Amino acid sequence: MKLCITGGGTGGHLMVAEALVEVAIQDGHECIFIGSTKGQDRKYFGLKSAFSNVYFLETTGVVNQKGLGKIKALLKVLIAFFKARTILKKHKIQATYSVGGFSAAPASFATLSRFLPLFIHEQNAVTGRLNALLKPRAKRFISAYDKASPIKGYPVKDLYFQSARVRERLQTIIFLGGSHGAKAINDLALSVAHKLAKLGIKIIHQAGEADYERVKQEYTKLGVEAQLYGFTKELDALIAQSDLAVSRAGASTLWELTANGLPALFVPYPHAAGDHQYYNAQFIVKNDLGWCEREGDALRSKLLHIIKELTDDALKSKSEALREYSSQDVAQKMIQDVQKVLNA
Repeated sequence: MKLCITGGGTGGHLMVAEALVEVAIQDGHECIFIGSTKGQDRKYFGLKSAFSNVYFLETTGVVNQKGLGKIKALLKVLIAFFKARTILKKHKIQATYSVGGFSAAPASFATLSRFLPLFIHEQNAVTGRLNALLKPRAKRFISAYDKASPIKGYPVKDLYFQSARVRERLQTIIFLGGSHGAKAINDLALSVAHKLAKLGIKIIHQAGEADYERVKQEYTKLGVEAQLYGFTKELDALIAQSDLAVSRAGASTLWELTANGLPALFVPYPHAAGDHQYYNAQFIVKNDLGWCEREGDALRSKLLHIIKELTDDALKSKSEALREYSSQDVAQKMIQDVQKVLNA
C-alpha cells in the first residue's frame, strides 16, 4: 500500500503522524508526508523520518486570518492544492490519512479531487473546522472522544506503553507546558517549589526554551533543586519517572500520560481554538481519571489540595484506571482499516 499522511502545524498532530508511519512501515507499506513550511512540520520530519519522501508546501492557517490575510491564506492553499495533486500522482498514492491542522488542507482536498479514499483522525474533543468540513467526504472519521468512532482510542507511540507503570506513591511531580512551555505552569511550579521540597517531592520541569533562563534563575534564588529542561526529546523517560503531572491538555500529551498510567492536573491553554484543551481535559475529569483547573488564582491552591488529599491508594487507583482506559494498538488498527477499505 502507498499511503500519504498529511497534517501538522502543532506537535499534537505530528505525533499522531509519527505513530501512524511507524506502524505502516513495520507492516511493509510505503508512506509519504505532506505538510507545511509553517508550524513544526519541518522540525519533526525535515531532517530524518521513516517517510520515503517528505514535502513541505507553503500554507498558513486560514481560520484566524482576517480580511486580506484570509484571502492570501486561501490563495496559498489553492496553489498548494495543485502541488499536492501532482505529488499524489507522482507517488501513485492509494489513500490519504489526515491527522488534522492547517497543514492537512491541500493534500486532503487533492485526495478527494483524485477520487482517492480520505481517512481522518480528529485528535481533540472539539472537532476542528477543517475536519468538520471534510468529515462527510471521508471514508473514516476516528476520534477517541466520539462514541460513534469505528476505532476507539488514540494512537500513541509504543514507548509510552513499554515504560508504563502503576503509581503507588507521590515522589516526583513533572511540570509540562508543551513544546513551547507555558508561563502559567512555570510560575505555578516556582510558587510551590519550597512546599514540594519540604515534602520531599522531586521536581521535573520542562519550562520551554523561551522561559528556560528565567525559570532557572528563579529556582537558584529559591534554593530549590529541580531537574529543569527547555526542550527535550527524552520526554517519555521523564514521564515514566514521575508520579503526578501538571500539564497542558493537548490531545497527544493527554493520551501519552494516559498510556503511561500517569495521573495529571490539566491546565488548559486558554487561547486554544474552540477551547478544545478544556474539553479534552473534561473527558478525563468526567471519567474520574484526573483533574482540571483553568489558569488563575485558584491554580496553586488546587494543586496543593490534590497533593494533600492524594493518598497512596487513591493515586494507585487512578493510575490503574488510566492504563485500563488506554489501548495500545490504535495506530495498528487505523492502518489495517485503510488496507481493508482498499481491498474491499
